[in-house]
Amino acid sequence: MRVEYLLFGVGALVFAPIGLIYGWLTDWAEPVGLVSLLLLSGLAGLTGLFFFVTSRRIDARPEDDPLGEIADGAGDYGVFSPSSWWPLVLGIAAGLIFLGAAVGWWISGIGGVLGIIGLVGLLFEFSRGQHAH
Repeated sequence: MRVEYLLFGVGALVFAPIGLIYGWLTDWAEPVGLVSLLLLSGLAGLTGLFFFVTSRRIDARPEDDPLGEIADGAGDYGVFSPSSWWPLVLGIAAGLIFLGAAVGWWISGIGGVLGIIGLVGLLFEFSRGQHAH
């Protein structure tokens, strides 16, 4: 995970000075951009710190080996549903929620209800039908 924590660590070190330069060039009159860039630096630093701590706790992955082969990463990556419509429902719900912020808040309510239905459907998808346990 060395590449990941270095990538985000460098991002944190880059965005902080850029934010300060942005604030200086705008004479500190536009605080939203300054705060956004500083928060982005903090977020990148937090993510880099997480990856750094995690890399110390787990064994090296196949992609961390510079002499590794593609076949070293072969194997199972998890259990995924073969053909699920619930991610589409969740995507539509997210679209309605964001549309509601622009058009009218009542649309966000419809998106929230649809999102709850989609989330419940996705979580309990393997509890019924041919995939039931």
